[in-house]
Amino acid sequence: MNRRRNVSIAANPMLIGGVTVLVVIVAVFLSYNANHGLPFVPTYKVDVVLPNAAGLVAGNEVRLGGDRVGVVRDIQAFARRDGSTSAKLSLALDDTKHRLPVDSTVRVRPKSALGLKYVEITAGSSARTIPQSGTLTVPRGSGRPVEIDDFFNMFDTPTRQGSTDNLFAFGTGFAGRGGDLNTAFRTLEPLVKHLEPAARNLTAPRTKFDRLFPAFEQAAGEVAPVAQTQGQLFADLDGTFSALAGSAEALKATIRGGPRALDVATRELPAQAGFERASAELFHRFRAPFTSLAAAAPHLASAFRAGEPALKASPKLNARVVATLKALETFAGDPRVIPALQRLTRTANLLEPTIAFATPAQTTCNALTLLFRNLGSALSESDAVGSFLRFSLVAPTQTPGSEVGPSATPANGPGRLGELGNQDSFLHSNPYPNTAAPGQTPECEAGNETYDGSRQAIGNVPGDQGTNVDHTKRVLK
Repeated sequence: MNRRRNVSIAANPMLIGGVTVLVVIVAVFLSYNANHGLPFVPTYKVDVVLPNAAGLVAGNEVRLGGDRVGVVRDIQAFARRDGSTSAKLSLALDDTKHRLPVDSTVRVRPKSALGLKYVEITAGSSARTIPQSGTLTVPRGSGRPVEIDDFFNMFDTPTRQGSTDNLFAFGTGFAGRGGDLNTAFRTLEPLVKHLEPAARNLTAPRTKFDRLFPAFEQAAGEVAPVAQTQGQLFADLDGTFSALAGSAEALKATIRGGPRALDVATRELPAQAGFERASAELFHRFRAPFTSLAAAAPHLASAFRAGEPALKASPKLNARVVATLKALETFAGDPRVIPALQRLTRTANLLEPTIAFATPAQTTCNALTLLFRNLGSALSESDAVGSFLRFSLVAPTQTPGSEVGPSATPANGPGRLGELGNQDSFLHSNPYPNTAAPGQTPECEAGNETYDGSRQAIGNVPGDQGTNVDHTKRVLK
């Protein structure tokens, strides 16, 4: 019979090794996730959108009021619709009971000179808070922290060289002048003592000293556009005074004659007052013509340029005009001219109504040129024998009133069903179409009528057919 023996855990090497491995695994797991917070611990998650992550990495601290309150779990970059980029931080905060106000501010601050960063949260005062997994967006104009690189980048090569030059110059300037500096500081005491009340009066509200520099700025802004002109003015004044400097004797003579000139002016100017008033009135009346002349000056200039060659050629033209006028005088003296002109006048008077009626047919409807074009098109084909007249036969059916044979009335009725289908027979004729002539509708009716094969149409078509025609060439109007 086997008796049961009590076995101790410490006496089992396999069990001790397994427990040791498990403890090591848990320790490694906790160490690996230490930057992301302890596992299985509830956190308050907030997403923060920043214009720039500024060198943050996952695992950096989050501080509120100087205390560590969480870590940065994740950092992601994304592009906005306007093309700019931003960074989205996922924060895990330890305090799960209190929520951040929606007006809280977030900044990325340096933790050390080696580039380590942390996220600083400044709680706002709003009653509304950010919910779990909510988002806090930082405005783009909130600025960014000053990096240690930015500080050192200020001292570039020109700055370092300038600092060296300044140090050398000031050191050389102050070297051996200690006594002079002491004397200067001692003599500055009365100046500073009397300067204090003067400065107090200068900065008093009644002096409005705060408006002095804005006034200077405004004056400089008004003078800046004419700075070039002012510079040119001083340059011209320099030339003027340089010329006057060489005429000193003439200036002396002018000054000596000044009193006599003033006496003459005092005596004569009142007598000229009437002339001056009349001159002022004259020039006042000339103001409007001169204004019009200024506007017409470019046209007058071009006219003068074009007229100069004509004036040069005018003597030859005048000689020819004289001969022409003599010939006209001889022609007018012929007794046969007057009766001929009278008959020509009567002919023109007789043709005037006809021309006035027929002119729109050409100028508006282009009728004459269309007629000749169509005639030319009808006879366009030819051979060695002669030209061909192009035509096509229209053979309507023989019905009462048909145009095929003799008819007592114009065709106005349906036809019969023939080989070409239902051939209706309706007369369409407009012997006197409107051509925009005096007393007519302003339209070109011929050729623009709408064809209606279901009824008879004789005479002018109702409605306005418009003035659109097929222009063979430019129609004169």
